[in-house]
Amino acid sequence: MVKLRWRASRDSRRSLGWIPFKWNAIRYRNGQLFIGQMVLSLWDSYGLADYELGTGNISEDSRGRWYINISVKLSPQHGPHRSGAAKSVGIDLGLKDFASLSDGHVVGSGRHYRKLEGELAKAQRAKNKARVRALHTKIKNSRKDQLHKLSTALVEEYGAIFIGNVNASALAKTRMAKSVLDAGWSAFRTMLQYKCDYAGVWFDEVDEAYSTVICSCCKRRTGPKGLEGLRIREWACLECGAYHHRDINSADKILAAGRRRLAVDPMSRGRRRTDT
Repeated sequence: MVKLRWRASRDSRRSLGWIPFKWNAIRYRNGQLFIGQMVLSLWDSYGLADYELGTGNISEDSRGRWYINISVKLSPQHGPHRSGAAKSVGIDLGLKDFASLSDGHVVGSGRHYRKLEGELAKAQRAKNKARVRALHTKIKNSRKDQLHKLSTALVEEYGAIFIGNVNASALAKTRMAKSVLDAGWSAFRTMLQYKCDYAGVWFDEVDEAYSTVICSCCKRRTGPKGLEGLRIREWACLECGAYHHRDINSADKILAAGRRRLAVDPMSRGRRRTDT
């Protein structure tokens, strides 16, 4: 039986095991990976036989489980031929709801950490380290699963995606830190960007300043302002009378800003940009 432990330490400051390898040091055949004299059987959920394998590593997680990470070569699929290729969408990220789309759809918050916060606190008080690690892993996997499914669905449905450039790092230093980190905004935007790059979908980050207070119809700043205004989720414009869902109105403004940027610079696919 092969025991993996290279580059792992066992003292009080234990580091997780990590085994790097080069592309010419591995071979894959019939569900088995050959690394030098070592033979590993693995559950191939990705279909490695269909790809040219590159460099990678074998890594250990906090529960002592081992995973193989291999880079593979992919050919970008520019110019998607789908029914939704001509559709575009603006996305406003939030905490009460994870995302509001300009087409009116609202994606609820997964509250992955909040759902298990009580169990986690109980395990920490009992000093049950194995249970704490298992709960943290469950939270991480649940969040990642939601973000992957949502980002994939958006890339498959739209030909252009515009998202607000909310500063997650700054908000993570406020009293909203737990909710911000639980939402996973930065990870979601990263997933959207690389999936859009692969599928040939336009991706852009735009400045969302004042998007919640500017009416998407008459462009006047008539929306609820200040900290008290954050509690108001729906409002009517005092100038034109249009009735808005706060976050969907913001998504509409993000979509409009993205379209303006696209009209000015249509050849800069693949770059992250901001539009003021």
